[in-house]
Amino acid sequence: MKNAINVTRPDLPPLEEYVNYLNAIWESRWLTNNAEYVQLLEKRLKEYLKVKNLLLVSNGTLAIHIALKALELKGEVITTPYTFAATTNVLLWEGIKPVFADIDPETFNIDPRDVEKKITNKTTAILAVHVYGNPCYVEELQEIAKKHDLKLIYDAAHAFGVEYGNQSVLNYGDISTLSFHATKVFHTIEGGAIVVKDENLLEKIQLLSNHGIRSEEQVILPGTNAKMNEFQAIMGLLNLEHVDENIRLRKERYEHYKEGLSDLSLKFQKVIASKYNYIYMPVLFRDANERDKVYATLLKDGIRSRKYFYPLTTEFDYFKKSGLNLTEDYDLNVAFDVSRRVLCLPLYSTLEMSDVDNIINIIRKAVQDDRKVGKPYHYPDFFHGAPRLRQAAPPYALGQTERFVRFLFGFAVEVGSAGPRLDYSTINGKVKGLGIG
Repeated sequence: MKNAINVTRPDLPPLEEYVNYLNAIWESRWLTNNAEYVQLLEKRLKEYLKVKNLLLVSNGTLAIHIALKALELKGEVITTPYTFAATTNVLLWEGIKPVFADIDPETFNIDPRDVEKKITNKTTAILAVHVYGNPCYVEELQEIAKKHDLKLIYDAAHAFGVEYGNQSVLNYGDISTLSFHATKVFHTIEGGAIVVKDENLLEKIQLLSNHGIRSEEQVILPGTNAKMNEFQAIMGLLNLEHVDENIRLRKERYEHYKEGLSDLSLKFQKVIASKYNYIYMPVLFRDANERDKVYATLLKDGIRSRKYFYPLTTEFDYFKKSGLNLTEDYDLNVAFDVSRRVLCLPLYSTLEMSDVDNIINIIRKAVQDDRKVGKPYHYPDFFHGAPRLRQAAPPYALGQTERFVRFLFGFAVEVGSAGPRLDYSTINGKVKGLGIG
């Protein structure tokens, strides 16, 4: 391949269409402050996303900031460590303590069972993330929030157009926030949106995003500047016209990857959406060593995959420099394991199918070379505290159907050709319904 292939590539409309809108903006000179095209984009997005109330903002990070401010949250908020930096950073900026819950090993989303375990008398909300656009277990989280009188916010940065149970995933929770960054399925270059059901809360969010200004002579609360401008809005209007076709093309490439890698005993995210957007192509390799080898091999060929999300937000330098070991303190074993095995492969609508085939072939060779007979198995780091389990590890020469079960941290660990898999079916040391054989 002559040209470098990035993990993602922005979709752009025909240049002449964008220029036509620019001519209109030059004529009107109305560049920002809830101008014509921002209003039009809000209207069209509400229709497309099937939501009642939506406010455009300048980026997805500010969307979360405003959501937290609007709900007047303090104390502790339970969230996931398996996410982009913004989710954790915003909580810290707002003076809120993030409390981290582990993730589900199949969907990679926050685990409702661990969320409930982490609730204290200081907990005020749950901030969940639809990871790679895959819906969280929204009914379970809603039940927990209602039971404990907590606010429920969804960071839906990846979830544009996604539906669960044949309705927009954005209609769950108190507030959902979106990112329209250039790397997303739908983008406005930079940008974002806030979706809220409550009309009174919508008015407050509108004020917060525009300095708290109600009129020329009234500033009724201390807000910020989160306004989207017209240049962002026209990019959104044009991209919206093409987004369905772009998602269709992404789906073709996503499914081609899965078919081409299906016999390697890799693990793919379990998607529970009734309508999905195919924003990323995450793959779990058997361990960190294999993942890193594939990453390096692809890079040599000019293919930039991404270890996304690695490291966990709990492992960021600013936590480590404070002497904190939050991954261990919060028992984030599944998230730790997934973050060390995950690699997102290039996926975008204009990616050539021949390039997908080439990426598949490079991965197949790298993985097969790494799994030669007798090559020792490298467990994820969090298994290092279990010497008996480590000694029992079979080489991959044992074949795909050979499985060994040991117990660790109260979970059943299945060891096979796809590497360790955490299963919550173990209760008090007894396996229920694991189906060994």
